[in-house]
Amino acid sequence: MTTPEHRSGFACFVGRPNAGKSTLTNAIVGTKVTITSSKPQTTRTVVRGIVHRPDAQLVLVDTPGLHRPRTLLGERLNDLVTTTWSEVDVVAVCFPADQKPGPGDRFLVNELAKVRRTTKMAVATKTDLVSSEALGDHLLAIQALGQETGTEWAEIVPVSATSGHQIGLLTDHLVAQLPEGPQLYPDGELTDAPEETLIAELIREAALEGVRDELPHSIAVLVEEMGLREGRPADKPLLEIHASLYVERDSQKGIVIGHKGSRLRDVGIEARKQIQALLGTPVHLDLHVKIAKDWQRDPRQLRKLGF
Repeated sequence: MTTPEHRSGFACFVGRPNAGKSTLTNAIVGTKVTITSSKPQTTRTVVRGIVHRPDAQLVLVDTPGLHRPRTLLGERLNDLVTTTWSEVDVVAVCFPADQKPGPGDRFLVNELAKVRRTTKMAVATKTDLVSSEALGDHLLAIQALGQETGTEWAEIVPVSATSGHQIGLLTDHLVAQLPEGPQLYPDGELTDAPEETLIAELIREAALEGVRDELPHSIAVLVEEMGLREGRPADKPLLEIHASLYVERDSQKGIVIGHKGSRLRDVGIEARKQIQALLGTPVHLDLHVKIAKDWQRDPRQLRKLGF
């Protein structure tokens, strides 16, 4: 009796900002490895979520949304996306079912068509938000966009990450496109992003929550120091994290701190909860807000902040 072959490889979700890519990654991995927010342009780092199955190991690469850049940060994020496309086995384009495919989608699929060797799939996300009739029209529009741009979709899969509908089916389709190969990561590992990166992202997610409209993308987070508090018993560890939230202007600093520090306190409480859930250890979180003038346009500041 022959054992079924083991497949392993990389897939990435792409799409315009806010197409549901991060939520989908988290749903397939089964835990929170990328930050999500209803704000477009939430994802800035390429985080890999790892799916372990008896027959396969699927490594999901989450990329920022491709967009027409207005700042140096925007240009760097776009470069990150197009580099990733050429290095993975499958690229799955996300088309939110509650929005008609538009010029942004056409721009993206046209760019993707230039990457010859990579298998391309289409995913209709957020299907729980529309009727079955509207979904049918949406799937036809995705098919038509493929034909117009000379893109051959290996599959077109409708899913809902929030309800879990067809997440298993999508995973099966992604695995089927991977080459045969051994495990790439040890069992139980869910992401290869450094802990500091994940912590900084969780703090940024909490900071974005209450200031949706006022500070779309002006917040960056840097974990300055992290370590176990000395003198604690081994069975009662406390992880101390000192992090800085960088904004571009004085007025933004006031918004993030809030009246008598109330806003920053809320950010700390929410972020600490998420970090403790991620690391499984009690956390003391010390947050400070600093100004890095126009950091999205300044190469030196971008380097310091990890871009």
